[in-house]
Amino acid sequence: MEEKTYGKPRRGKTNYRSKKYSGNKSEESKSDFRKDSKSREEKKDFSENPEKKKRFSKQSDQKRPFKSKKRFNENGPDKESLRKRHYSKKKQLEHARMVGPKDGILRLNKFIANSGECSRREADSRIAEGRVTVNGEVVTEVGTKVNLKDKVCMDGVLLQPESKVYLVLNKPKDFVTTLDDPMGRKTVVDLIKNACNERVYPVGRLDRMTTGVLLFTNDGDLTKRLTHPSYNKKKIYHVFLDREISQEELDMIDTGLELEDGFIKSDAISFADPKDKKQVGIEIHSGKNRIVRRIFEHLGYTVEKLDRVFFAGITKKNIPRGKWRFLTAEEVRMLKLF
Repeated sequence: MEEKTYGKPRRGKTNYRSKKYSGNKSEESKSDFRKDSKSREEKKDFSENPEKKKRFSKQSDQKRPFKSKKRFNENGPDKESLRKRHYSKKKQLEHARMVGPKDGILRLNKFIANSGECSRREADSRIAEGRVTVNGEVVTEVGTKVNLKDKVCMDGVLLQPESKVYLVLNKPKDFVTTLDDPMGRKTVVDLIKNACNERVYPVGRLDRMTTGVLLFTNDGDLTKRLTHPSYNKKKIYHVFLDREISQEELDMIDTGLELEDGFIKSDAISFADPKDKKQVGIEIHSGKNRIVRRIFEHLGYTVEKLDRVFFAGITKKNIPRGKWRFLTAEEVRMLKLF
């Protein structure tokens, strides 16, 4: 039988092809099997023989003591340590604000603000005037800390910390966003006066003729978070103009305009209805007075109707005009953390 020679072997593989093949490789296969069996026996002998193993081991015969890191206490995981390890400092602070002080101690002005009597700044003024007593003693030092169990009185009236209330109103037009109007006009407070016993305040402002999402709460910390420009809370408005506007002018608003009180630009802007060039949707986070109306007035347009459809993740979906509802726990958590 003619002998055949095969090409070069691949690295790491048994070289069958480089050998001359005579058509019967049973003897070669048996030889390879015996070699493999011998190598397995050598490995087993090496693992069982401590003298041979010692020469290749870098570890000493003495066993190292096992050092365990105690992460949890005997009763279970330490939630505080888990929170510090897995959450950022920002989220830890927000969680602390939600659950309140651990020891029940807080500043006196915050205690007064939590009662719904006035703001923290106004509370500091009343403390300095000597109008506040703690457990029967007059306190005039701003920054005094009290316990939740202390009896705090203002002008002789005992103050009780209020529970936090959060609600959203679908504001109709012709209502003023204020607690009391000296001109006797209708206010947004009239629409929610039977909602709760606590005294709640509107978060931000909407013009008298502007409709849409308006939040109310007695949580001063959340109010600051939602209204301060540094937090960049998203607001989306549906704008109805007196005439059609061009795409070029929308691009100008998106790029930015110089108004009388400074530079302003939208976060996003587009036509609300592709078939109607009079309707525009604009996203903006600025809290300047009448900012949306002034943007379009700067380009020579008149805003005939303005509706806020979105504010900080809250919409007016399923809320009829002039009606309200309480926020869910998940919505409140979203407002506080994001």
